[in-house]
Amino acid sequence: MVRRNDRVVNDSIRLLILDVDGVLTDGRLVVVESGELIKSFHVLDGGAIRLWQETGRQVGLLTARTSPAVARRAGELGIELIEQGIDEKLIGYERILARAGVDDAGICYVGDDFLDLAPMRRCGYPVAVANAAAEVKRVASYVTGRPGGAGAVREVVRHLLTRSGEWTGLLDKYA
Repeated sequence: MVRRNDRVVNDSIRLLILDVDGVLTDGRLVVVESGELIKSFHVLDGGAIRLWQETGRQVGLLTARTSPAVARRAGELGIELIEQGIDEKLIGYERILARAGVDDAGICYVGDDFLDLAPMRRCGYPVAVANAAAEVKRVASYVTGRPGGAGAVREVVRHLLTRSGEWTGLLDKYA
């Protein structure tokens, strides 16, 4: 965990917007002989997303690619704010914002590559995964210790909920 600048995160973050390839996945694209593309999601991230949602907060997915696997994973996690096939991520970001009813200050955006720079510069709390491009890390308020696809989203959720004083209380029901 490395803090990069002095933006303050608190319980004003109401929406977590996640890039998919390189954040929810490790960024590798596996193509099988049939031509189908396979993505791998980490179970720790899914559990943390559900915990985030239990607090009444929202999650959105924003990805330049279009994939049935993303739609399926979003469905499994109850994520309705999805923008796929969006090369200009600021457009998808604004669509998610409008549907969620949240302003820039209430958003934490997690990214890993140059396509994520525009929404990261707009949101209230930009986060980069450990294996993000250097340019992305430079604009991030927080850089995870874990790489994308390996529990980085869980780390972000823990970071945000710890800062707002909710993490321990949320875990008490599982103890």
